[in-house]
Amino acid sequence: MDAPKVARTRKTKVKNSTSRPETRHVSSKVGKFDLTDLQWTNQIPQCPVYHPSEQEFQDPFAYLQMIAPEASKFGICKIVSPISASIPAAVVLTKEKKDFKFKTNVQPLRLSDWNEKDIITFSMRKRKYSYHEFEALANSACLSRFYSSGGLSSSDVEKEFWRVMDFGEKGKIEYGVNIEGSAFSCDPHDKLGKSKWNLKNFSRLPQSTLRLVDKEIPGITDPMLYIGMLFSMFAWHVEDHYLYSINYHHSGANKIWYGVPAHEASQFENTVLHHVYGNKISSKLGEDGSFQLLAHKTTMFPPIILLKNDVTVYKAVQKPGEFVITFPRAYHAGFSTGFNCGEAVNFAIGDWFPFGAAASKRYAHLRMLPMIPYEELLCKEAMQIHKFLKVRSSKNKSKDIASYSATVLTFVHLMQFYKKALLRLKGSPECSISSNTISTLICCHCLRDCYVAYMLCKHCYSYPICLCCHDMASKRCSCGRKYTIFKRSDMLAMEDAAKKFEKEKEIHLK
Repeated sequence: MDAPKVARTRKTKVKNSTSRPETRHVSSKVGKFDLTDLQWTNQIPQCPVYHPSEQEFQDPFAYLQMIAPEASKFGICKIVSPISASIPAAVVLTKEKKDFKFKTNVQPLRLSDWNEKDIITFSMRKRKYSYHEFEALANSACLSRFYSSGGLSSSDVEKEFWRVMDFGEKGKIEYGVNIEGSAFSCDPHDKLGKSKWNLKNFSRLPQSTLRLVDKEIPGITDPMLYIGMLFSMFAWHVEDHYLYSINYHHSGANKIWYGVPAHEASQFENTVLHHVYGNKISSKLGEDGSFQLLAHKTTMFPPIILLKNDVTVYKAVQKPGEFVITFPRAYHAGFSTGFNCGEAVNFAIGDWFPFGAAASKRYAHLRMLPMIPYEELLCKEAMQIHKFLKVRSSKNKSKDIASYSATVLTFVHLMQFYKKALLRLKGSPECSISSNTISTLICCHCLRDCYVAYMLCKHCYSYPICLCCHDMASKRCSCGRKYTIFKRSDMLAMEDAAKKFEKEKEIHLK
């Protein structure tokens, strides 16, 4: 596959009827639109903004579950923190972490025509910056463009960003991305740092599903820092495994976000495939082509393409002290309006599991290596719910089941699949069954993560196969011996839990 590119639709030059200089236009299959007339930036509606009280702020997951039914329809939302950090990020990254230095990603300031002769990549610079060194570089870049290190409205900077990207400047922007660490203070007197909204601890809170991941994964279970300058961009993408994300703006210039809600994700991908990448890419990679290329996080294009193709998009202007939440399967992109410091991490709650199931299936179809053991997380969460409900009175069980319905329903479907698959394989003379799995393994065929059961040669223990590849049951391992079906020793307990979930009136299986 060609190197990933920063995407745009094809440029053409159009002469005005007056004597003014030529202007550049972007063309697509829906017609021409002029990026020198950037009023479309004012047509993008704002995402919801929430102002929790200090009391509501005490329990982040309870608050997120309260606003999710409304906010998820927009794909992104802002939460304004009612408390502030008493130790600024600059102090944390220069005094609490005295040796803190980071590398930057170099980003070209132009959009790609998406043909083989026009390949744009993001590269990593070898030099390392201290926090103040990069701040000086960023402020200098802002001064050289605007003759000021601040003061312009976010709306004006937004228009200038897309004008510059369309025109295509020779200069390059640097962005400190995916920097392992946090800018939340360790000082016990820092009110925000000791709150549950400290992103160092966020994904491991008791209500977060990712607490069950038994290893640290930077950016997913552990936060990463993003230190930007004017026009530093984060290209269009969706989170790994369609997870939630939370981003906190520590300090500096505003950050502009664009978000597309989950129910528009398929239309978004289709629009990008046909109106950004074009026919050659779509015929080469198929329907999932845009998903595969967007995963590189290097595709940037103006939201006007989405507006022209009836894809709903919302905007957030994130200021210091504000959180931005992206919801499962919500595509998003954006850029900085000057020097700033942000921090982000993924998380998941019960309503994520159906999205996780869809992502897991898609990853397997495309043979993409999973980042988290989805199946293991689902089973562990469901069994903890089952354990909790066993000690609850029957009077409260129905209400509890309703609140856990997304998790429970997804788990029941998974156990139904395994029940049918094992019944089918039981009759195979080539396979024996062992009630003792080793751990979560990765299928050698589709890279699916397998936790409940899988096939494996117990002589060489190589090349595990998921039960979705059940046609392999009649074949033998490369060592010449037959496969054994390994299933968890606690599978009967999981099946029993699934049956009890099914009996509850609030669970309606389809």
